[in-house]
Amino acid sequence: MRYLSTRGHADPKRFCEILLEGLAPDGGLYMPSSYPQVDAATLEKWRGLSYAELAFEILSLYIDDVTAADLKALCDKTYTASVFATPEIVPLRALDGNLYLEGLSNGPTLAFKDIAMQLLGNLFEYELARRGEELNVLGATSGDTGSAAEYAMRGKKGIRVFMTSPHGRMSPFQQAQMFSLQDENIHNIAIEGVFDDCQDIVKAVSNDLAFKRKYKIGTVNSINWARLLAQVVYYFAGYLRSTSSAQQRVAFAVPSGNFGNICAGHVARMMGLPISHLVVATNENDLLDEFFRTGVYRVRSGSDTHETSSPSMDISKASNFERFAFDLLGRDPVRTKALFHDALLAAGGFDLHADASFAAASVRFGFRSGRSTHADRLATIRDTWERLDTMIDPHTADGVKVAREHMTAGVPMIVLETALPVKFSAIFEEALGRTPDRPARFDGIENLPKRMQVMPADVDAVKRYIVERVGL
Repeated sequence: MRYLSTRGHADPKRFCEILLEGLAPDGGLYMPSSYPQVDAATLEKWRGLSYAELAFEILSLYIDDVTAADLKALCDKTYTASVFATPEIVPLRALDGNLYLEGLSNGPTLAFKDIAMQLLGNLFEYELARRGEELNVLGATSGDTGSAAEYAMRGKKGIRVFMTSPHGRMSPFQQAQMFSLQDENIHNIAIEGVFDDCQDIVKAVSNDLAFKRKYKIGTVNSINWARLLAQVVYYFAGYLRSTSSAQQRVAFAVPSGNFGNICAGHVARMMGLPISHLVVATNENDLLDEFFRTGVYRVRSGSDTHETSSPSMDISKASNFERFAFDLLGRDPVRTKALFHDALLAAGGFDLHADASFAAASVRFGFRSGRSTHADRLATIRDTWERLDTMIDPHTADGVKVAREHMTAGVPMIVLETALPVKFSAIFEEALGRTPDRPARFDGIENLPKRMQVMPADVDAVKRYIVERVGL
C-alpha cells in the first residue's frame, strides 16, 4: 500500500513514513492509492471477532510495513476492557425503533477521540523506538481531541505534546481535563481566538518544512491518516452488530465539524461496507450542511463562527473535507489544489453546484446532511431522557435530531455518540434541571491546579514556545 497527497506531490510513501508526518510536503492530505475491497464473505468471517481482532484485520489492509505479529500486539494492547470500561469497546444499543446509538465514549477522556488516539499513542511509541527518534506532536483542539491526545501520549517515551485550544471556548470540564495534567511531556497553549486559528497555526507550522524537520513536528489531528484509519474500524463494528446478514444495509448519522469522523465512514463505504447513506449533522456552524445542500463551500471568519452549546463543532473550516473532495473530483490533484489552496486563499471558498461531480455526489457517495440549533439540542436531550431514559451529550443530540430526519424504513440508523454528558453539564441544567452523573475518578477535576500558557494567534510565537521547550 502506498499513500499519495491530495495535491499531487510526486513521492508516494508507505504507512510508517506518513505516520509521524501529518500533512504532505505540498500541504495536501495523505490518502491511500486505492481502497482495499471487503466482500460479503469477508464481512461474514469478521462477524464474530472481538474489537481488537476486527481492528487488526482492517488495519492490516492498509499497513504492510509493520509485522503482523507487532500490529496484532498493538491492537491487543490498545483495545482492552481496562482501557475502555467494556469488553465490547464500542457497545451498540437500540435507542428508539430502528434508531441505534453506538457508544464511542468509554475511554479515558469520555469522548470518541479516545478510540483512535489510544492506538495512535501506541503506534507512535512503537515506531519512534524502532527508529531511535523523538517526536514533537503539535495539535489543535476544539475540546475533545486535546485531552484524548494528551491522555494517550502522557508518559510515552520520545514524545512531547504541544496542544493548542481556543482560550475560554471549551467547557469547564474539557479545560480541566487538559490543563490539570502535570506530565513533563504535555504542553497546553490557549490561543486567543477560535478553533480555526489553532488549526491554521498547526497547518502553518506543518507547511514550514525546514522547521518541521529540524524539530521533528508531527500531528494527532484528524489530518493524520493513521488516526482516521483507526476510526474506520468502528463503522464496521457498528454494521456487524446491527445486522445479521451482509446483504443488509445501514445508515450512519455523525455529528461533524471538521469532517474527520464522518470521513472515516466515507472510507468504510468506499471499501464496500453496505452503508446506504452517511448523514452529516452540524450545529449552527453549518459549513458542511450548506455544502451538501447547495454545493457551496464557504469558510466563515472567526467573528462569524458561532459559540454554541455543542462547542466541539464550532468550526468553520473543515480540514478533512479535502479528502472527500479529492474522491469527489475523481482523484484529480490539480483540481483539488485549485479549490483548497488557490480558491480558499483568493475567495474563502468555492462553488460546485453546477459541477457534474457534485450532481452525482449524493447517489455515488451517499451523503445527506442537516442542521441543529440550541433549541433542537434542548428538545432532543429532554425527549431522549424523559421518553427513552437515556442521557446524551449536546453533540450526540445534534446527531439524533438530524438522524430522525433521514430515517428509511427497514434500514438501521446508527448515531455515533460523541462524548459522555458529564463533559457539558451546563446544557443539562437548562434542559433537565439537573447535572449528569460523573465517574468518581473525575470528582473535583475542575479544582485541580492547571498548567497552560495563554498566547496570541501568532505562528511565530508558537514556534518560539516549541523551540524553548525542545531545547535543540
